[in-house]
Amino acid sequence: MPFTGRMLLLISLICMLIVGCSRATLVYRNLDLLVPWTLNDYLDLNRSQQRDLKNRLREHLAWHCRTQLPELLAGLERLRQQSAGSELDRDRLQPHYLEVKQAIHAIAVEITPTATELLRELDDAQVRELAAALDKNRLEHREKYLVPPLPRQIRERAERMQERLEHWFGPLDAAQRQRVLAWSHSLGEQNERWLRNREHWQRSLLEAVDARHEKTGFEARIAQLLQNREALLSEADRTALRGAEQSALALLADLHAMADERQRKHLDQRLARMHEDLATLDCLP
Repeated sequence: MPFTGRMLLLISLICMLIVGCSRATLVYRNLDLLVPWTLNDYLDLNRSQQRDLKNRLREHLAWHCRTQLPELLAGLERLRQQSAGSELDRDRLQPHYLEVKQAIHAIAVEITPTATELLRELDDAQVRELAAALDKNRLEHREKYLVPPLPRQIRERAERMQERLEHWFGPLDAAQRQRVLAWSHSLGEQNERWLRNREHWQRSLLEAVDARHEKTGFEARIAQLLQNREALLSEADRTALRGAEQSALALLADLHAMADERQRKHLDQRLARMHEDLATLDCLP
């Protein structure tokens, strides 16, 4: 809500902040550990590439801390106040979601030159390694998300969502768990659509990288892949995406309305802790 991502590291790291990492400071303060661990899942960068990428990532994270965090903090405070006032219906959640999408787009625009430069400098062996890693990743995702029969896909999707929700609300009661299961049923064969579009994006990335030495067009192709992924979707898939977004917002609104005092206190504490973590960051130089 994610990208091939770990190949294009900064998007993944900062999106963790935006979508709710409860210990967001870890992303900033452990960058030196996160960079090699993450990239090595896809390909081995040489020493010069790793050094240059770390330097650029520090610049991007400093930009994010300096220019994006103030609005993120303000949005968290608005969310917390609305939650405390029992005002989190779908209409009030929608602006928060749009702010997240806008923030992710701003990050994609910011890091596009770095991603373009990194991909352009890959040698042929690294490109083959990237292709093999993405192929392995594709097979693993199909095994996990598409091979199981549809009833199991629906059940496991509900279980993943329940786990994420319980991080924020604490344990869900029977009625809340049933609402999560109903949400998962409503998405039907979403796994197949999501994987198909994910794989199309990966193929488009590899096709662009194969043409990385062409004098024109490469920068524009990478920019589209990072900044306008929906342009690659069919009209039917864009419609399905909008429906899934609204379904998720409705689920969150219903869970908040169904929450008891203990769960609302748990949510308030989570939001407060996240706000504190971000507000006390010393921005990277």
